[in-house]
Amino acid sequence: MRDPTLTAALDALQAGSFSALVWDERLRVAGITDDALQILRLGTDELEPPLGRHMFSPEWVALMMSSQGGVTLDCQRAVFRHLAPAVVAAEPDAAALRDAIDPRLHDLLDGVEPAPLPPLWSTRLHVNFGDRTTPLDVLVVALRDAHGRAVGGATVSKPGLGGAALAMLATGDPKLFDRMLRLLEPARRPAAILFADLESSTPLGRRLSTHAYFALLRRLFWRADRSVVEAGGIVGNHVGDGVSAYFLAEDAGGESAAARACIASAAALREDAAIAAERSHLDTSQVVLRIGLHWCAGAYIGRLLTSARTEVTAMGDEVNEGARIEACATGGRTLASKALIERLEPLDAAELGLTHDEISYTALGDLPGAPEKARRDAPMLSVAELYAPAPTPA
Repeated sequence: MRDPTLTAALDALQAGSFSALVWDERLRVAGITDDALQILRLGTDELEPPLGRHMFSPEWVALMMSSQGGVTLDCQRAVFRHLAPAVVAAEPDAAALRDAIDPRLHDLLDGVEPAPLPPLWSTRLHVNFGDRTTPLDVLVVALRDAHGRAVGGATVSKPGLGGAALAMLATGDPKLFDRMLRLLEPARRPAAILFADLESSTPLGRRLSTHAYFALLRRLFWRADRSVVEAGGIVGNHVGDGVSAYFLAEDAGGESAAARACIASAAALREDAAIAAERSHLDTSQVVLRIGLHWCAGAYIGRLLTSARTEVTAMGDEVNEGARIEACATGGRTLASKALIERLEPLDAAELGLTHDEISYTALGDLPGAPEKARRDAPMLSVAELYAPAPTPA
């Protein structure tokens, strides 16, 4: 990309994390931003973006149709129909133009008179995403150099939502969204997992007004989610008054670091519960969490994306074992499996104030008050208590 105006445009769009293509005065694609590559899932040997080719060339049309986040042929035809006068103006040689663009668009050239590209033009498309289509807003911008000479343009896209709706969705933590982007395809991912649940929630919910109980959960979840993200984890789904989180080895930089982040997050959640209680004018002894921590070597972890929501979840026997550990952590305890604790390298263990030789383990089935499901599903799973419950006021 030699034109400095196009280079500056691509740099600005890249810096703003826009999903965009930049093209020259003959509508040849000169550059593509990283976010557009991610959406289209390009950049691999199999799906390399054909830079230098006409934006309506057979290569680009086929690539858009086949890639995730790509545009259907019908939508590409609709865009081409609007831009056809500018396409013809950019290449007056009719034979050369037909050689450059996809044959499935040739019929849309019939009778078209050349005209310059409009300064701004927008439309809404429907693009492929997973096993469904989703709306996408596209803005086409004409680019001119410092002397007013037309040098090309840019195609900028965003989700097909209004600005207010996008602002609402963007209130989450960008670090979490970046981690979730890598999990579209479920796969076996070594990870530490955390399950936490509000103990004695039923009597607490009955004693408080519905509004007060909802406010308590909102305060608790807001802080808990923040603690998970700041520790490098991914927030799972909230079921009732529970919290789940995943700390992937690939994100943390290794298994020991993932285990350390998970344990540190559990300690932070205990503080979060105490703060939520105080903000709700409750005694901290009334808002305690059962917390279970486990290591998953073979669980499938990935993102569930539907028309109503997106979330990360994990599946596998180790995930079920983690839930059983949490159910046994009565009295506000934090129980961690031997498999998790022994992932810690000495330095990471020392940072947490743990010494491997001083930790004593108990089989899950031998814990007093262990639920029937724990005795049935994971009776021999070794666990240790990491943090003693806060003392109950006299």
